[in-house]
Amino acid sequence: MYAFGSDVQVKVGPPKETNIPGLLETSIDVKIDDNVQSVKFYVSKDGKYLLRGELSDLTKDPLAENRAKLQIKGAPSSGDPNAPITMVEFSDFECPVCRSLHDVLQGMLTTYPQVRLVFKDFPLEQHPWARTAAFAGHCAYIQDPKAFWKLYDLIYDNQDIISAENAYAKLTDFASQIGLNVDTFKACLASPEAAAAVDASRANGQALEVSSTPTIFINGRRVVGADPHFIEQNIKYELAQLKTAKH
Repeated sequence: MYAFGSDVQVKVGPPKETNIPGLLETSIDVKIDDNVQSVKFYVSKDGKYLLRGELSDLTKDPLAENRAKLQIKGAPSSGDPNAPITMVEFSDFECPVCRSLHDVLQGMLTTYPQVRLVFKDFPLEQHPWARTAAFAGHCAYIQDPKAFWKLYDLIYDNQDIISAENAYAKLTDFASQIGLNVDTFKACLASPEAAAAVDASRANGQALEVSSTPTIFINGRRVVGADPHFIEQNIKYELAQLKTAKH
């Protein structure tokens, strides 16, 4: 069906019951070189029909459900804390598309002061230094919440020159550049608290069925990828809804 070659590894997860009689859910992991993507599929119990995509329960408000699941307390945020639009970004510092999103948001959010940006770590297993960078972001935030965003910019702006071999040295150097106490930063990097915080952030993403990065939620509405037009379309829609509500 998808014409995968012999170089592509496909792992099919066990089928699980859904709330819909006769419909099972399974996850399929596709690995091409070092890139892994997990996709959700649905299959009828008789094995005759296969569906790919999101299943929406029309008896519930999916956006309200997403907003309730999002754990943003204690996460780095930028912008007005009382902004009417909250954009929650699940990202991986080693992900090239996440860097594209970083570049998009740098230009876009200056135009929309009504948007608050919240960052959540979601390091992917196939990226060797992403988890270390996530620890670094957490440790910068713990020392100085404003320093997180400086480190955020430095990592994405220098993504091409960071590797698994030099990540620790580069991140420590960045910490020094932005005025953090380097000894405290290093101790934090090695702490179980940093690992626990990153694991909790990733678990929150999994609870929201995040499977690829970047995935963002704009007032609870899921947007996958870094398409500036689609992101702006969602922001404008939320602003229009707010305007309508006022009238």
